[in-house]
Amino acid sequence: MPAMTETIPALSLRALDDLAAVVKALPAEAADGLIEALATAGRIAIYGAGREGLQMRGLAMRLFHLGLDVHVVADMTVPPIGPGDLLFVSSGPGASNIGDALIGVARTAGAKVAVVTAQPEARTPKLADIVFTIPAQTMADDRGGEVSVLPMGSLFETAQMLVFEIIVLKLRDRLGETAETMRARHTNLE
Repeated sequence: MPAMTETIPALSLRALDDLAAVVKALPAEAADGLIEALATAGRIAIYGAGREGLQMRGLAMRLFHLGLDVHVVADMTVPPIGPGDLLFVSSGPGASNIGDALIGVARTAGAKVAVVTAQPEARTPKLADIVFTIPAQTMADDRGGEVSVLPMGSLFETAQMLVFEIIVLKLRDRLGETAETMRARHTNLE
């Protein structure tokens, strides 16, 4: 096993620099369409696979705390969606066979579709009404050269977590919620 030459603080600072570069590259209004779609949706169904799926589940929890009718696709309690509802899919690398299939079902049912990705010109985002681009390295870009100190798409996933929390803050203001009303919706069974 190779010796670790960098310290945890040094690697952390490099990762934070990579993350700061991604966030600085986002236009100020980048999330406005997504925020409006989330705020006005009847129901919200969220889908993501792997580590992106973990970030989407975290967002679902926060949207629930905001009082929104949100569900995670693949859980047994996801109700049918239709007109006025939103399917929000994570497809960082830009192509997701399952995401594409879910988008087809949602569209047939009359729901709107949003996709978060780093590859807006790829197949899955082209199927969406709203594309939210986080310009970060994903598995699609990871070819062994060091774009980021974070490996295998971790930069995109870490940026998702941070940007989703900022979206929640903007949604909280848009919906007239407070930290107290959000805390009141926190479950005691997590």
